[in-house]
Amino acid sequence: MTKVGVLGAGSWGTALANVAAENGHEVALWTHRPEQAEVINAEHKNPKYLGDNELHAGLWATGDMTQAVDKADIILSVVPTGATRGVAKQLADVLADLDQQVILVAATKGLEPHTYKRVSEILEEEVPASSRNGLAVIAGPSHAEGVVKHDPTLITAVSENLKVAEALQHALTNSNFRVYTGDDIVGAEIGAALKNVIAIAAGALEGLGYDSNAKAALFTRGLAEISRLGQGFGANPVTFMGLSGVGDLFVTATSVHSRNYRAGLQLGQGHTLDEIVENMGMVIEGISTTKVAYELSQKKHVAMPITESIYKVLYEGLDIKLAIQELMDRPVQQEGK
Repeated sequence: MTKVGVLGAGSWGTALANVAAENGHEVALWTHRPEQAEVINAEHKNPKYLGDNELHAGLWATGDMTQAVDKADIILSVVPTGATRGVAKQLADVLADLDQQVILVAATKGLEPHTYKRVSEILEEEVPASSRNGLAVIAGPSHAEGVVKHDPTLITAVSENLKVAEALQHALTNSNFRVYTGDDIVGAEIGAALKNVIAIAAGALEGLGYDSNAKAALFTRGLAEISRLGQGFGANPVTFMGLSGVGDLFVTATSVHSRNYRAGLQLGQGHTLDEIVENMGMVIEGISTTKVAYELSQKKHVAMPITESIYKVLYEGLDIKLAIQELMDRPVQQEGK
């Protein structure tokens, strides 16, 4: 039996912990809020994030990180991107005290503001190699709500070391949750992060009342932008045709379970950014990722007109209808450019 430690008891962290528990592994779910751990252990539910969905009785939550990771074989980092570095520093100290090595997995979809680092890069910087048996990323079309309801779900486990990816595959795969393996960490993380930007735009189109023509155009050209930026960092373009690319983009940009989609929906309905953040009550990764992606596109000289438009709407107050019109009025060109 494998011990799996999951850091972060939001919706996705809880769902991943539940999958591991259903597979018969020893699972500890860490939260920085002890009262949340008490509710999960007593009720086998995480009401704030997953409503009345029942969790496996073998899933145990704790506010003590040492208890969560002690003797763990695999640790999944599922805290928001902005909190990842601080939690990783704490984890590094705990692992050093325990004199323990683990497979460390980035399961958060975002890019760090200011540094532009991917989540796996943050973990690699903060948790010494002496405490790691391997480093991996998991990504793909996987809303937590669907996972806990046992909707058929496919994701990819990505590592430069195939054996590490296969260890994750074996730990998490079951009849409802299928895990593929891959080796393009850069592509997987870029796709997973940037689809949140396009999801905001997709929600805005819905809020404005646009139909399928506009949405199809957005998905297609949005994926082209993601691929262009990813290739600028050495990603394999084929990755963006897979689960962590078009798969994740589709589910995030079409589902009411997506916070980014819902944020865009409210944006299209005329709500301000402050109102949207207050209404959501949870982290909306796409808001900060939009700024990071825009700044990266400027530094890399990569054309990302949709991302630039969403940036201007969110950070410069550009009217969303005007932003769409400006995109439609751009000079025409070949599709592959």
